[in-house]
Amino acid sequence: MSIYLDYQATTPLDPVVADAMAPYWEDQYGNPHSQHRHGWQAAAGFDKARTAVAALVGAPAAWTIFTSGATEANNLALKGAMQAAPPGRRRLVTVATEHSCVLESARWLEQQGFELTVLNVEPSGLLDMEALDSALADDVALVSVMAVNNEIGVIQPLAEIGRRVRNAGALFHSDAAQAFGKMPLDVEAMSLDLLSVSGHKIYGPKGIGALLLRPGTRLAPQMHGGGQEGDGLRSGTLAPALIAGLGRAAEQAASLMAEDSRQARNFFDLMLSLLPKPFQVNGDTERRLHANLNVTFPGIDSARLLMDARRLSISSGAACAGSAGRKSHVLAALGLSDAEMRGTLRMGWGRFTVEADIREAASMIADAVSRQRQVAA
Repeated sequence: MSIYLDYQATTPLDPVVADAMAPYWEDQYGNPHSQHRHGWQAAAGFDKARTAVAALVGAPAAWTIFTSGATEANNLALKGAMQAAPPGRRRLVTVATEHSCVLESARWLEQQGFELTVLNVEPSGLLDMEALDSALADDVALVSVMAVNNEIGVIQPLAEIGRRVRNAGALFHSDAAQAFGKMPLDVEAMSLDLLSVSGHKIYGPKGIGALLLRPGTRLAPQMHGGGQEGDGLRSGTLAPALIAGLGRAAEQAASLMAEDSRQARNFFDLMLSLLPKPFQVNGDTERRLHANLNVTFPGIDSARLLMDARRLSISSGAACAGSAGRKSHVLAALGLSDAEMRGTLRMGWGRFTVEADIREAASMIADAVSRQRQVAA
């Protein structure tokens, strides 16, 4: 039997979420924008889902704009905010360790004539706050900082960042795909104007997410058509089954967050105690989500290790970067060498992981590391 420890890439669908989605595949199949009984039935769950999603971040339901996922939400937030920015505010500030969809959107905007500042991080993976202070000026339209890093799990101090950004008169956006439903978030306490979330990171379906948007925040639409969502901001027929799944996953996350967090910390400590030494943990060990562990084994080839431990589903970096054959820009920003990056593994556990999975995974990793070290000796 295989062991799945790649929860930062995606999570299994919670059975209660599957149950909530089931009616929309068969009986309630209407177009939710149609003005008849079938349409009304299909759209009936939208308000409940909006409320559940927004409640997890301390926002009213009206903030919720459904998207196809966090990638679309991030694109809409960055491109939409910059294109709608007032004259004189033409600069975007973001961080070197952001998800690729944020960095690629930022670089695209730079090609369109906007100014771009990419901030470095400390060796811990946390934002250099002095660098942020230096970057903030009256030409900044938007600052985008992810809540939790998808590769190394560090938690950025959003409340502290948000205060600085608001004082500078700029908008504040966070890619919260890895944080949503896993840690407390509050759009007011964190001074957030835009927040991106994803369904499949919280035991919901793939293909659904949301942009939480503060009322009065101006965005330029990025998808044109029927203007079905966000008072014309986002076009496309909404998917009732996926939205029901996202809403139910958000409800489940709210009720299980504390329990999930306790289990994650226990498994983090257990894995650290079992892994073969020496190794280096990448990212701050305390200011992080403990459902993630990114470690470097000196002199080890992680690609070979993954082949040797085929029953174990872990990764050598972000799934999106790995599939494109790119090295990790996150680890590079931390100062790791190419050799160190080659020896790095990312592991993630979650709601359906059991202790036996952690112990067996550690044993498989230890065996694979031992074989490589014996050959190199």
